[in-house]
Amino acid sequence: MSNLLWQKPGVTVDADIQAFLAGDDVILDRQFIRHDIAASRAHAEGLMQVGILDAAELDAILHELATLDADVERGAFVLDERYEDMHSAIEARLVERLGEAGKKIHTGRSRNDQVLVATRLWLKERLAETATLCREVAIIALQRADAEAMLPMPGYTHLQRAVVSSAGMWWAGWAEGFIDNARRALDTRALVDANPLGTAAGYGVNLALDRAHTTAALGFSRLQVSPLYAQLSRGKFELAALEALGAAMLDLRRMAWDLSLFTSSEFGFVRLPPQYTTGSSIMPNKRNPDVIELLRAAYASVAAARTEVEQLLSLPSGYHRDLQFSKGGLVHGFGRGLGALRLLPGLLRALEWVPERMQAALEPSMYATDLAVQLAVQGMPFRDAYREAADPERWAQGDPAGSLAARTSPGGAAALQLDLLHERLVALA
Repeated sequence: MSNLLWQKPGVTVDADIQAFLAGDDVILDRQFIRHDIAASRAHAEGLMQVGILDAAELDAILHELATLDADVERGAFVLDERYEDMHSAIEARLVERLGEAGKKIHTGRSRNDQVLVATRLWLKERLAETATLCREVAIIALQRADAEAMLPMPGYTHLQRAVVSSAGMWWAGWAEGFIDNARRALDTRALVDANPLGTAAGYGVNLALDRAHTTAALGFSRLQVSPLYAQLSRGKFELAALEALGAAMLDLRRMAWDLSLFTSSEFGFVRLPPQYTTGSSIMPNKRNPDVIELLRAAYASVAAARTEVEQLLSLPSGYHRDLQFSKGGLVHGFGRGLGALRLLPGLLRALEWVPERMQAALEPSMYATDLAVQLAVQGMPFRDAYREAADPERWAQGDPAGSLAARTSPGGAAALQLDLLHERLVALA
């Protein structure tokens, strides 16, 4: 490991203690190092403005940071155990290449605001991707809702066959849900879009840093003004981001549950393309819906990350090293969650209904609610109509197309109002 900035003369660093303190930072920071490099560029520009760097030193530092960024991007530089974290790696590279000028880069900074800026920029990207994927899912669902609006299928309550529904209603439900998920991700991105660079360890520094410049240079929409709040927001913003991702993952989990049931031989409502299934290692007759099952499982990783971050926040104000552990949950939660969401659009485009199986599952009892409403429309009090319609003697195999055509309440099968959902979708852009 390179020399530690904070190491005191005469104090020997215990290898086991230092390994515990460093944790998985050199692995986790591979996710964030390019953002830390970008923040270091902006900080260096600010140091020149206050006289810490001259123009030649700034040019040299910016050149070396650009070279390091390119090396990271093409895999020529990889964080490893030589370094404590990404911050020490960047500084070590500048000192190695530039000597005294490189040693100035840490002036007015703390590793705390370094990690805050890097993770904040990373979160903005991940939340933007979350919103993009949710929007893509909503587009597919709206298109299929329109195309399959009146395709009959059973509607379930309590996992029991209840009423006649339609593929259009099924798709419209997911469309509206993922429009809301996209909106939440964008709103959360706006929340975290605040620049903490220049707040150091939570108390500012004795330099008149141009924080408005770094805010613009890094593409933040606003300045996070209070250094104390910059520290208070660490964990709080990460938790909000995981909650936004988790909302989409909850919907994905329930959709995956539907598809797990619908693809089973007992239902047989849906066919999946072969690439979404795997063979059994012991049963030659099996094709298993492993993709759907792992999509269903992926929410657990987001929930675990959320819990881990939440449990770190039982702290007084100010910086605490406990918050270092929030990086692991963040990387794992978004890694697993976005990995699952990326597969969803392709799956939704490819799944095929089996209309004859859905039609066969429609039984006389599923028209009882229609009968109760019809009797009420004819003037019978609904409580009496309900009792009449509950009599199996009144049931008969109905007409699914007629049942769906009569479902005229806004959002029902005959009045899906997809135009309203499309307007909300367009408003996300």
